[in-house]
Amino acid sequence: VPLERAQYTLFATLDYAAKTVGVEQSILYPNKSAETLNDLLLAVEPNFWASGFILHELTLDDVAANYTLEGQRMTIPLAVPLEPNQNIQIKMRYTLNLPFAEQGDPSVTRARIYGYTNRQANLTNWYPFVVPRQNGAWNLPEPWHFGEHLVYDSVDYEINFKSTDPSVVLAASANAEPNAEWTRYTLKKGRAFVLSASPEFKVFTQQLGDITVYSYYYPLFEIPAQEVLNVTVKSIQLYSQIYGEYPHKSLTAVQGNFDDSMEYSAFYFHSLAFYNTYDGTAQNYLTFVSAHETAHQWFFESVASNQASDPWLDEMLCTYSERLYYESYHPEALNWWWAARMFDYNPTTWVDLVVSENPTERAYWGSAYFHGAHFVEELRVRIGEEAFFAFLKDYRARKAGQIATGEEFFRILREHTDVDFSDLTIKYFRMPR
Repeated sequence: VPLERAQYTLFATLDYAAKTVGVEQSILYPNKSAETLNDLLLAVEPNFWASGFILHELTLDDVAANYTLEGQRMTIPLAVPLEPNQNIQIKMRYTLNLPFAEQGDPSVTRARIYGYTNRQANLTNWYPFVVPRQNGAWNLPEPWHFGEHLVYDSVDYEINFKSTDPSVVLAASANAEPNAEWTRYTLKKGRAFVLSASPEFKVFTQQLGDITVYSYYYPLFEIPAQEVLNVTVKSIQLYSQIYGEYPHKSLTAVQGNFDDSMEYSAFYFHSLAFYNTYDGTAQNYLTFVSAHETAHQWFFESVASNQASDPWLDEMLCTYSERLYYESYHPEALNWWWAARMFDYNPTTWVDLVVSENPTERAYWGSAYFHGAHFVEELRVRIGEEAFFAFLKDYRARKAGQIATGEEFFRILREHTDVDFSDLTIKYFRMPR
């Protein structure tokens, strides 16, 4: 039977003290393209580190398989080509040696969060995954010094996890349930399943209908952690109205031991700096970045995009979602938000630069995030409230579970309005839209 999506099943054991993870992984992969595949390409991010990924065994349909592994690219030639709508099962057994990812470590620039600090171990992009097949080619961009580079298909996960240290608290991309000696996590239609482990974690939780929201934090950060929970809950309520239903049964926010916030499936890390600078009001980074990262569950998770070539497609909408959050819950702080968020905004760059065309990370934020938000604001004024919000909901509904492109964004937008906004696309975008 042809599968709708790939099925990922993992059994993983974390040795927190040794900073290793032993994994048995199965991928049941359906060829959803219209072409016959002669090979598979998997992203193996832990292989960026020396001895970071040790492969013990690899089979295709239970037959030992050949492969090449160079950097993040694992190519598996197929002895028998995979026809459209046929499935193949990849099984592998491997060990991860987690890298030390303390702040200031130059290796952090590549995957930043993956690995361990002195307070937590973070499993992000930790398992090999088959990259999307698009336009007759495998899509695996090379990483840049900042921004994201991976593109993810939507797949189903069953992650069975255990830690050799019972004192370790686990945060994950799904609700935990017991499975004999394992803790099982099940996530349907996910892009990137992550876990974070620490013996120090405390957690606040709140139910929102059938969604459980978690805010994991370190002792002494109760007040900002409660704000993270509150903002995440209120953001889910708001974006569910504007963009359509939240896609999962949980959302987990985790205090990072690093200065970076980052989205994954039903999960985001939050920068330590934002907890440290939280002032008890809504006028601070902790609040607006919580709203931003929550919005990524619609634009990154539900509607994906190529994060290397089209970073604006999700970051623009998630930054504008912060504006919608303040408009709804803190209208008195809206002007403050524009000024604080865009304080060094440079309007001379294009929204649609690829990540590597930006000279600095700040310039990248300026183009994809800030210039993008200004475009969306002008677009909203130009086409009117009704068309604007109808478009956002329709774009999300039609591209849910898929990987969107800029062309599709503008094609769907033009179906919702006859108003001419070509001058705005000329002002903000390098490519004619």
